[in-house]
Amino acid sequence: MSVPIFSACAASTAVKALIGAPPNMRLSEFGLAPQTAALPYVVWQVVTGIPENYINQVPDIDSYTIQVDVYAAAATSSRAVANAIRDAIETKAHIVAWRGESKDPDTLHYRSSFDVTWLVAR
Repeated sequence: MSVPIFSACAASTAVKALIGAPPNMRLSEFGLAPQTAALPYVVWQVVTGIPENYINQVPDIDSYTIQVDVYAAAATSSRAVANAIRDAIETKAHIVAWRGESKDPDTLHYRSSFDVTWLVAR
């Protein structure tokens, strides 16, 4: 029951150039990143999960909406990473909302946020 965002990003040359390649890719789940994460970095978390329901069989797919947040030292970097991730996953999932941009008052990191709906085979 996990969205394959990591494998989609790991397959993208553009994403790897911006946030590193596995096993050191700066892409963390549960909306949490290590305190010492280098910039830019990305966190994601499941916002909603909806299992399919079939009358005559066990469902074979689940729908997830995830929130992706990009943090960077500059607005241009935050946008570049968000765009690279968008391009890496749009053939596998749907961007359903641009959540906006902000600057964290404590860390002064720039943040770009968006939501993705992903159908995941069981």
